[in-house]
Amino acid sequence: MGRRNLSMMRVGRCVAFLVAAAFLLPFTILLMVADQQYNFTYSTKRVFYQEYIFENGTEEGLLPRDKFLEVGSRMDARREFLRSQCSRLSLDDYSHKAYAWEYLINRQYHVIWCNIFKAASTSWMYNFNLMANYSAAFLDKTKEVPLELARKKYARPTVEMIRKAQADSITFLIVRHPLERLASAYNDKIVHAWPKSFHDKMGQRIIRKYRKATSKPALTERYPVFEEFVAYVLDEARARRTLDMHWTPYTDFCTPCKFNFDVILKFETLDEDQRFLIQLAHLQDIVKPEWRNSGKGTNTLHIINHLYSRLKKSQLDGLYTLYKNDFQLFNYSIDNYYEIVQDDETSKG
Repeated sequence: MGRRNLSMMRVGRCVAFLVAAAFLLPFTILLMVADQQYNFTYSTKRVFYQEYIFENGTEEGLLPRDKFLEVGSRMDARREFLRSQCSRLSLDDYSHKAYAWEYLINRQYHVIWCNIFKAASTSWMYNFNLMANYSAAFLDKTKEVPLELARKKYARPTVEMIRKAQADSITFLIVRHPLERLASAYNDKIVHAWPKSFHDKMGQRIIRKYRKATSKPALTERYPVFEEFVAYVLDEARARRTLDMHWTPYTDFCTPCKFNFDVILKFETLDEDQRFLIQLAHLQDIVKPEWRNSGKGTNTLHIINHLYSRLKKSQLDGLYTLYKNDFQLFNYSIDNYYEIVQDDETSKG
């Protein structure tokens, strides 16, 4: 009797194992197929631009073939670096959710973009509006906000919509040094805020909370100075309140570890990078590689250095903590900024 019970138990375990295996097998197959599908579709895209023949290599705005392939290799390295960092930081595991809110999917031209504000977003919002069949003449004269125009044509997608569209689309984002992006947002949205606008009212609240009557020399600016603005941003982050979209970390914005990106453009090499993207996606008949609201050059770097020279080291530490994933995922360094900021003790004096 005992042997019979033991045999029945073994049979029961075998049956349970087979049932579990049968249940899990479809999910395993789906994951394998999805991975192979991405590799296949990306390989197809690689074939496209490796075999792309440039007619004499002289068409205006196009990269010569050798330069095109050189930039392609740079994109390979960036994509591989991103994947390795996502894995190292465990940002690609199931505990982190994908965020789809800021993506735009253009099905006509098969491109998907995660819009990061203050990283060539003005230029590419204009481009996506062109691709949505708004005319250049209309876009140049309209008073409507470009993002609002875009959202009339591009619905807010779901994660599933993005992943489905990726099968035959090129997915890209544009990143920028986190501290340059923050300084650009401050200059654009706080220093030059339209009177009585949302950001102008935000600036007045910042002044009321952070400006000290004992400041020497006395501050007379009608807008928050940079150290006041940074104190506000850091306090908002510590309180876990939602940050303004113009300075939210782009790792939170685009969750780049949860989607496969074909092209990672950087603000620092944007001219070549966007020419590469335009050619890769075959957009040269509708999109031109120009910058709108460009913020680059010697004068811009001088302004950025001046702004960060006003900060205390502890504030810079706080900014690195806030934007740590942005720094690490996209291979940016903060080291040079520590040579600019004030020592905490010195700044008290």
